[in-house]
Amino acid sequence: MRRQHPARTDAASAPLREGLVVAAYGRHLLVEDAAGARTRCHARGKRHEAVVGDRVRWQPSGDDGVIEAVLPRRNVLRRQDELRTKVFAANVDQVLVLLAAEPAMSEEQLARALIAARDAGVEALVALNKRDVQPAFDEAWQRLEPYRAMGETVLPLALLDPADPGLEALAARLRGRVTLVMGASGVGKSTLVNRLAPGAQAQTQTISRALGTGRHTTTHTTWYWLDAARHGALIDSPGFHAFGLHHLDPRRLAALMPDLAAHLGGCRFLDCTHRQEPGCAVRAALQPHGPLSPRRWQLYVNLYEELAARPAHG
Repeated sequence: MRRQHPARTDAASAPLREGLVVAAYGRHLLVEDAAGARTRCHARGKRHEAVVGDRVRWQPSGDDGVIEAVLPRRNVLRRQDELRTKVFAANVDQVLVLLAAEPAMSEEQLARALIAARDAGVEALVALNKRDVQPAFDEAWQRLEPYRAMGETVLPLALLDPADPGLEALAARLRGRVTLVMGASGVGKSTLVNRLAPGAQAQTQTISRALGTGRHTTTHTTWYWLDAARHGALIDSPGFHAFGLHHLDPRRLAALMPDLAAHLGGCRFLDCTHRQEPGCAVRAALQPHGPLSPRRWQLYVNLYEELAARPAHG
């Protein structure tokens, strides 16, 4: 009897490998293994769509890979466009909202970011950059007083000053943690990443080549290690204004805003929306006689009405 050749082991029967998604560009993802090697992958169908921060199991396929499973997530953060809410980062320890004296900050964007983080069960901190730009910095710092009063961490920064003590104070809060950095164009986000993440520019160029984009990837979510031991990381993502909140029931909104939440439970009506009902404990707390900032309450009203008016499939 003739001997048969052993059965060939093809990619489909190879054992699954585990890795971390460190960059996303359209349907292309970059997955890093425990040794730091990175492989370009794509998901096998929408059921296995992964985002930066996900732990995945993947299968080799030629020089690339195919993601076969996304491991359970600790948390997710969502991005909103005109049509849908979509997850864009997962398994983060905290969110850093970077603002600046110039361009002028948007309190609506800040509120959305903090609400999204609290909804995901993720800690948040705020940093205000361009301390040297006066009087704009002092004015912005004053506008942030309601946030400091409600217990939010707000740090001053001057990222263009090599001796800025604020950078070390911020770095101490980032060590050993995975931090999603959000900020509008011009606030200094790229400067922050380059100062805190060694070789960030080189990492970006490598990612761009690996994903075959042929251009800089700052328009897409990217993971940067903060140290050679890979104990902490920054996730840089665009679209600060697009934090997805449309998945929220508007009736949960007040509980996700600490300065409003402090007055819940005292309203005359159990189903009070805190907009116009008589006997509302939240509106009774409005300044000048109470501690609640009218700007913050108006932000709440605007967001409530936006969520209440969203399409049923939103």
